[in-house]
Amino acid sequence: MAQNVITTKNRNVPQDKIRNVGVIAHIDSGKTTTTERILFYTGRSYKIGDIDEGNTQMDWMEQERERGITIVSAATTTFWKDVRFNIIDTPGHVDFTAEVERSLRVLDGGVVVFDAEEGVQSQSETVWRQADKYKVPRITFINKMDKLGANFEGTVKEIEERLGAHPIVMVYPIGQEDTFRGVVDLMTMKALVWEKDEKGIEYDILDEIPEEVKDKALEYRAKMIEQIAETDDALLEKYLGGEEPSVKEMKKALRKAVIGYKVVPIYAGTSLRNKGVQPVLDAIVDYLPSPKDLKEVIGTKPGTEEEITRLLDPKEHFSALAFKIQLDPHVGKITYTRIYSGSLKSGSYIYNVTTGRKERVSRILLMHANQREEIEEAYAGEIVALVGPKETKTGDTLADENNPIILESITFPEPVISLAIEPKTKSDQEKLSYALQRLSDEDPTFQVKVNHETNQTIMSGMGELHLEILVDRMKREMGLQANIGSPQVAYKETITKPTDAEGKYIKQTGGHGQYGHCLLKLEPLGRGEGFIFENNIKGGTIPSEFIPSVEKGVRSALEKGVLLGFPITDLKVSLYDGSYHDVDSSDIAFQIAGTMALQDGVQKGGATLLEPIMRLEITVPDEFMGTAIGDVSSRRGKVLGTEKRNRVTVIKAYAPLAELSGYATVLRSLTEGRGVFYMEPSHYEEVPKNLIASMQNK
Repeated sequence: MAQNVITTKNRNVPQDKIRNVGVIAHIDSGKTTTTERILFYTGRSYKIGDIDEGNTQMDWMEQERERGITIVSAATTTFWKDVRFNIIDTPGHVDFTAEVERSLRVLDGGVVVFDAEEGVQSQSETVWRQADKYKVPRITFINKMDKLGANFEGTVKEIEERLGAHPIVMVYPIGQEDTFRGVVDLMTMKALVWEKDEKGIEYDILDEIPEEVKDKALEYRAKMIEQIAETDDALLEKYLGGEEPSVKEMKKALRKAVIGYKVVPIYAGTSLRNKGVQPVLDAIVDYLPSPKDLKEVIGTKPGTEEEITRLLDPKEHFSALAFKIQLDPHVGKITYTRIYSGSLKSGSYIYNVTTGRKERVSRILLMHANQREEIEEAYAGEIVALVGPKETKTGDTLADENNPIILESITFPEPVISLAIEPKTKSDQEKLSYALQRLSDEDPTFQVKVNHETNQTIMSGMGELHLEILVDRMKREMGLQANIGSPQVAYKETITKPTDAEGKYIKQTGGHGQYGHCLLKLEPLGRGEGFIFENNIKGGTIPSEFIPSVEKGVRSALEKGVLLGFPITDLKVSLYDGSYHDVDSSDIAFQIAGTMALQDGVQKGGATLLEPIMRLEITVPDEFMGTAIGDVSSRRGKVLGTEKRNRVTVIKAYAPLAELSGYATVLRSLTEGRGVFYMEPSHYEEVPKNLIASMQNK
């Protein structure tokens, strides 16, 4: 349990003493270890959690401890120098990208962790772009300075070149690899050395900078002063006049520049060896924004495009964003919420602006990973968990009913892989639909569909690991026994050329008949543009009440596909003509006509299949480079280039997901167990014609 149990008295700190921060990084950069050290040094935990021993505070799920990876983002509250940190530890694995996306949406600042040897890796780029999208100010921590091959300056250069950032080096490492023992604080020009205390709580602050790094420290300090001065006109004038700005002036200017996304301060250390973490905590306080710095949140008035702003103030009207749903065996449904303005009392009602429903908040909880503490009231700037709301989903805006606002929601990527799941026994059938419903409530990138033709339940996700973890959770948490099919690639269908199509449905029976007739224009769209339906009916050739019926028919045909039964995408459909019958025309007749027209048009429009293409980054010892490249090419892959890093080569490539099943095992056997790879969905591309033909023949 926590060392300092938070009570309402010391929890309710002023707005400028709150920091909502997330720790984000590529998998295996030491993100969870860094978060564990933050909790330890801030007195949140007595004991340092260790991933290898499986006793971390933030990775509390059994699957996380067994695999040594973070799966769900965990939230916690702690204090450093009377400033309250609300920290979210996010997953690094690309299969759980939704967790990172939704965490970044509600954070005010981020700490990005890099591996000093690996530098900027693919997932680091992905999370950096996600942070750019939500305009999250950040500081960086170059971790693992004690690792063989650690390269501080090389990593700083990569941050600048690959991420397009403007890094400002704030500390310079003293030693590296096994000689790393501390850093020079370039602001104060003092050496911070961790040598006497294994846990790193105590360290020496020396006025004398070690000789071996003195020149480098002076060089980087001069550069730091220049970079900070460039962000502020008054300081620049002073600097150009030959006067050095004071530490106080530099800190103030740097804070402003970080909050304005202009620069990124850089720190270094090794979390595992407990060195260099405290300067990062100070940097969170000094340079990352509080809700007061961000001043306001912008939203829209429901039902209009009118922009409205809310001050991030407890005295304002209430507004909040639900960013995560978790199902807890003891408490039931928990809604993680970031409160932007106003305050919320337990037992009160909230208005869900997205759904237009009122819901009661029975309890408000402060979370510490999977432990919780009940509080009476929550204020602007806090991240809390609500118990009570049943209908609220990820991305919904909660507000005061008399003063509604819609905040920017959260967008999630499309699933790329799916598998069939069926219950082992009849009694498991009900359990299965309950389990799937629960998991899709929690995870927006997990989708469930029933194929009515085969009566199979299909679950889709972001990768094999994602689906594997979800199936494992069903077994453990819900006691469900199920048969699982092998993973299938999420193909899509589209057309290659514009075409016209007609759908005519006439059925004569005794009494009323059925009559529906529509003419459509079909045009292919660019990759990833989805589906557009346009109504171009002139002069009432189809009455306006039947136009939604045609669209409904078209949309239902999109789901079923034409070529091989996969969903149709990247298509624009224009309804431009048709005819109707005064008596026999009906909603269902026009739906059927819409379906017939689309099927006809797709067949005439050169239907083809699209497949997900993955971006690959394969790291192999130099001697296996040729073998690994040859293997990628044999999988219809496209090698983009290679990069030398110490004694290994990084191969960057694109390859179809369909060709990458079991790739981890193959790569291990090709490289004597020394190759590792990372992949993430990139885009969709057409499947070669000969492969489509062989798939149709199966």
